[in-house]
Amino acid sequence: MSELHDLTALEQGALVRDRAVAPLELVEHYLQRIEALDRPEDGVGAFVTVVADRAREHARRLQAELSGDPGAARSPLWGVPTAIKDLNLTAGVRTTFGSAAYADFVPDVSDGVTLALEAAGLVSLGKTSTPEFGSPCYTEPDDRPPAVTPWDRTRMAGGSSGGAAAAVAAGLVPLAQGSDGGGSIRIPASCCGLVGLKPTRGRISGHPSYGDPVGLATSGALARDVRDAAAMLDVLAGRRVGDPSWAPPPSSSFVAACDRDPGRLRIARFSTPVITDSPVDPECLAAWEAASRLLEELGHEVVDIAVPMAREAVPTFEICWAVLTALSPVPPEREHLLRPLTRWLAERGRAVSGPEFGLAIGAMRRFAAQTLTTLAPYDAVLTPTLATPPLPVGALRDDADPAADFEAQKAFTPWTSAWNVTGMPAVSLPLHWTPDGLPVGVMLAARPAEEELLLALSAQIEAAAPWRDRTPPRWRLGSRPTSMP
Repeated sequence: MSELHDLTALEQGALVRDRAVAPLELVEHYLQRIEALDRPEDGVGAFVTVVADRAREHARRLQAELSGDPGAARSPLWGVPTAIKDLNLTAGVRTTFGSAAYADFVPDVSDGVTLALEAAGLVSLGKTSTPEFGSPCYTEPDDRPPAVTPWDRTRMAGGSSGGAAAAVAAGLVPLAQGSDGGGSIRIPASCCGLVGLKPTRGRISGHPSYGDPVGLATSGALARDVRDAAAMLDVLAGRRVGDPSWAPPPSSSFVAACDRDPGRLRIARFSTPVITDSPVDPECLAAWEAASRLLEELGHEVVDIAVPMAREAVPTFEICWAVLTALSPVPPEREHLLRPLTRWLAERGRAVSGPEFGLAIGAMRRFAAQTLTTLAPYDAVLTPTLATPPLPVGALRDDADPAADFEAQKAFTPWTSAWNVTGMPAVSLPLHWTPDGLPVGVMLAARPAEEELLLALSAQIEAAAPWRDRTPPRWRLGSRPTSMP
């Protein structure tokens, strides 16, 4: 017999609309799994805060609404459980931004991402773990267990959406929202064997804080398959009054794009690291080569190119990253609670003058324009997602030497941040596993605002080399069987 967590989020939503499963039944199923599989002593470090009673109350309201009006479901994910990253404001729910400096902060407003999820009828089970202010590419908070990949609980889930990825990969929620300023959706997707979708710049509103004047960061989706990621994007996408810029709307739904034939595409590929000269693990190169062959077998033209972004962009990116860290508002009396890496980055950021920051933003845009011009002849571009499979917990973190910590992160993630600079949509796909069972992602990016093409291509790849039925250890634990299909 199948279990509810074997089903995709879209399949669960269909059962809710057909009244074969109630939202409360889904909530109870996943709460039971969280209790069994995310314990402090042997869990995956997914959740910071679980809001069980709030989720049950929300599910009951949705049930009552559906009972009164069979057409009440406002989205294909109506009634489906999810989780919200602990960087996103959620009214009435503790939101710590991954920092001890905000350990007791409870906002009185929700941001646009939280509001969009609620409006679509998704039920949040809580806040997922993130490193301090979402900065590092690992999720190892001081006051709770690290987020780890359920494929090997001694190894990292990545970051900064590490808790969200661990939750989806362990079957604690069917899909989750993440955010990505330098790879923070795609990195944990690769570590946890998931689809991680970073949409194009301006696709999802930054309401109400608009805290990234550089334009590096965006919310996005973590899911077990491409269609669920597309469905989450349908929920999150759209402009709000006051947005400074926005992406053009899609021709139809992003889910519908998954059913289209992408046609014969011209796909660029390169594997040389963009931001470092670090070595690349043979398993990551093997995944990239296998993906290249698969694309050719699907009829696409795959073309080798040189690295399209100038190495001179790296120090400019680092200036902007450091200033964004310095902009994180922390009361002076609580700055001593910040982690060494955060303090080091913030000090670098504060040393940058206003004119220097303005010049860096301008330079960043010119580097982006040069890269986009180089890539314009191609429909997509293929790289590895990461330079190694998921590393042991603690392998990157170095509180005694934050500069070494930062360099180690760059060596682990030498491609992902390039597509934050350009604003291109990008996705990590779980196409490869090492001989000892660790997931390895490959990354595809498309021209700005061409998520529909990227999703059509990704769905074609998934159909040719499906991964959905591949599940980590303990997948069958923590829940009771159901007769649902």
